[in-house]
Amino acid sequence: IFLLIGCLSWDQQVSTLTFIQMCDPQIGMGGYEEDIIRLDQAVNKANALGTDFVIVCGDLVHHAHDSAYDDFEAAINQLKMPYLLAPGNHDLGNIPSDSALRAYRARLGKDYFVSHHEQVSMVVINTQLIKQNVPIESDRQMKWIAATLDSLSSTQQKVFVMGHYPLFTKEVNEEENYFNLPETQRTELLQLFESYGVGAYLSGHKHELLVNEHAGILLVSGETTSKNFDQRPFGFRQWTIGRLSIKHEFIPL
Repeated sequence: IFLLIGCLSWDQQVSTLTFIQMCDPQIGMGGYEEDIIRLDQAVNKANALGTDFVIVCGDLVHHAHDSAYDDFEAAINQLKMPYLLAPGNHDLGNIPSDSALRAYRARLGKDYFVSHHEQVSMVVINTQLIKQNVPIESDRQMKWIAATLDSLSSTQQKVFVMGHYPLFTKEVNEEENYFNLPETQRTELLQLFESYGVGAYLSGHKHELLVNEHAGILLVSGETTSKNFDQRPFGFRQWTIGRLSIKHEFIPL
């Protein structure tokens, strides 16, 4: 009996994965130097926690200048684990132009992609191409999302999606506003997520904690390191993914 319990405990440990969800570091929004200090604190705390990887749900900087990206990268590159970046409206503009997309991709890499981890595949999307209809680019990404989720459906991994904009803030059928995605695209994404068993959609943008659920899908926008409109403390979400569970908790700076 002792040996069996020991084996089960060990198996449970190796099947658990953790990652951190950071939202809106947005250097220059809450006070330029203060934002850098808080991002440094978040990086140091992530390193101390020893998480498997980190995701940053958009708005890396407040104004998309090289100097701000220099400071963002100086902080985020101190992470001792891999990190994934999604673009936000402050990174690409509310209506992303071809030049803004080219500049982001040249500086920070792909704006939508999939990243595979031991138990989780993280599908990173560019919600600016969903919020606004950008010729060619928007249609190309939606087709890619559908094809990617379809290809992942035959794997044993849990599938999460991350972007910047929440799909909705309070109700799934709410009208479009500054903080959510258009209803048509929102419905299309939720249908894809439900059909392909997406476990969670993680976002930022609202600068408030949002925790919603739809058809078994968790939808979470977390606290920021720049400015929280709901007066919550600065910090991030840590996610723990087990064989049969998905949990998240707030980690303050």
